[in-house]
Amino acid sequence: MSTFTMRRPDDWHVHLRDGPMLAGVVNFTARQFARAIVMPNLNPPVTTVAAAEAYRSRILAALEPGLSFTPLMTCYLTDGIDAGEIERGFAAGVFAACKLYPAHATTNSSHGVTDIKNIRAALETMQRIGMPLLLHGEVTDKHVDIFDREAVFIDTILAKLVRDFPALKIVLEHITTEEAANFVADGPATLAATITPHHLDYNRNAMFEGGIRPHFYCLPVAKREHHRLALRKAATSGSPKFFLGTDSAPHAVSAKETACGCAGVFCAPHAIESYAKVFDEEKAMDRFEAFASENGPRFYGLPLNEERITLEREGQSVPARVSAGGTEIVPFHAGATLGWRVAAS
Repeated sequence: MSTFTMRRPDDWHVHLRDGPMLAGVVNFTARQFARAIVMPNLNPPVTTVAAAEAYRSRILAALEPGLSFTPLMTCYLTDGIDAGEIERGFAAGVFAACKLYPAHATTNSSHGVTDIKNIRAALETMQRIGMPLLLHGEVTDKHVDIFDREAVFIDTILAKLVRDFPALKIVLEHITTEEAANFVADGPATLAATITPHHLDYNRNAMFEGGIRPHFYCLPVAKREHHRLALRKAATSGSPKFFLGTDSAPHAVSAKETACGCAGVFCAPHAIESYAKVFDEEKAMDRFEAFASENGPRFYGLPLNEERITLEREGQSVPARVSAGGTEIVPFHAGATLGWRVAAS
């Protein structure tokens, strides 16, 4: 096929940052996606309705004229989070979901949850009102190998969550392992997962090819090849449990290429083309629209987008760097040529 027309997709996991960086990156997402679940790990984190409303206003103010884009705001769970505030935000249409970061698991997660028992009241409230829980699925115990942290999280935390809160909608975000793909596939209808384009595209070897490659470093970190293949199988399976979530996470070049580089892959500029590349390689383009545009909104209980986009089979070069917020960022697929392009509307 030379063209592929589909519903306009949504991104169910994105980092838009704040301040100058927000203004520099938000339009990459807004040009491709109708809606996006916006991560709340700012500094300070988004833990109140007022903070979410203010952040949403800053996002909308940074959009280019003519772009139609809806940011879906999330609440950052802390040990002392107010369950009443969560319910008020959800009822008002401000909070679309709550995000659980295990304390110190990733960028700006120092305020995260130290023990699930500390947020039991919040989880009970969310289950009652039908509000999704979004998980960064890694343990942070120092004795657990970084490549095993997702699998251990599933065994020690997620399995109990699913058992103890059977009606709670749960999204295991940016999954990286065969264990995660299998657990979600075999789990109840209340359990789903997002998958990033970069975890579908490369395995952990990419971070060490010819030296340290910091722009391939993200959290959860990429795993062995058999895990990547399991993710590709899950994404292209047609299962409604898996859907698009880029986890696009921009960092300045100076913050990546340093002695202690930041975790994150900036995949927003060519996200939909990156996913199309995978589905095309797997001969599964007939299942691409469901993954990108249907499974997510159905899980969240939101309407499907009516607007359509068209992908053209035409090569496009990805720049080595993009300018954003007064700095430069290395995008996913930097310097490569992608075989698909979103047609001008």
